[in-house]
Amino acid sequence: MLIRRAASLSAATVHHRIRRFSIAALFEEPDDLPEFRYLEGFPKPDPKYNEIIKAIPRPKSGKIISAKERAAGRAPSIVFEAEDGQHGGNKRLISVQSNQIKKLVNHLGQHFFLSRLFDLEVYQDFGSEDILEKVRVLPRSIHLHAGTDALLNVTFIRAPSDAWLKVDVPLVFRGEDVSPGLKKGSPLLTIERSVKYLCPADIIPPYIDVDISELDVGEKIVAGDLKVHPALRLLRSKDDPICKIKGARASDQRKSK
Repeated sequence: MLIRRAASLSAATVHHRIRRFSIAALFEEPDDLPEFRYLEGFPKPDPKYNEIIKAIPRPKSGKIISAKERAAGRAPSIVFEAEDGQHGGNKRLISVQSNQIKKLVNHLGQHFFLSRLFDLEVYQDFGSEDILEKVRVLPRSIHLHAGTDALLNVTFIRAPSDAWLKVDVPLVFRGEDVSPGLKKGSPLLTIERSVKYLCPADIIPPYIDVDISELDVGEKIVAGDLKVHPALRLLRSKDDPICKIKGARASDQRKSK
């Protein structure tokens, strides 16, 4: 299996091992890579939301077929292979139960639904007990009707342990109640609500905590400041701003006088 790793390895060791492989090579199967695991102090998926998504095969695609599926309470869906961590090939057409997906999205929130792994079981029909396929997947996209919020379709990507996936991880801001800048009455400017990382499938974070408890007027947090598992690879500039408390810093105000 690709990329499972003992939690005791240091960040330096993890990054040294990752640098040995190009992005393309990450999708090959080296023999000597140990395990990745969630580390203490970092967010883990809440087991309360563990749920198996049930599906049935969909033999054809097209507008007429999709309309019939939706009328029957099902949402047309596709499961892709993770060819480059984001886009897929070798697609399998399926249909999922609209009520189940909407319930998960309502409980988790749409951005959090798209950063969480699920087991997906494919049956011959929804009344059958015979499983045709069971696979772990990451929801890649979900489309809702603009007027009614009805579920139109869902796309999944396979997430075996040997996969590295590009994930827009949601950000959760904490410390607003003690932030010096906010206490002074300055507003928080939120620039990003999620950040994209290349993640080992076994340790995709459900979200990233952004601590603003020490942020003062005029100060900002950039992508490189975010605290994540050392195996995750940031897919944007580390200098990109995430949030800022608006207003000039006291030192800048003094210089301008």
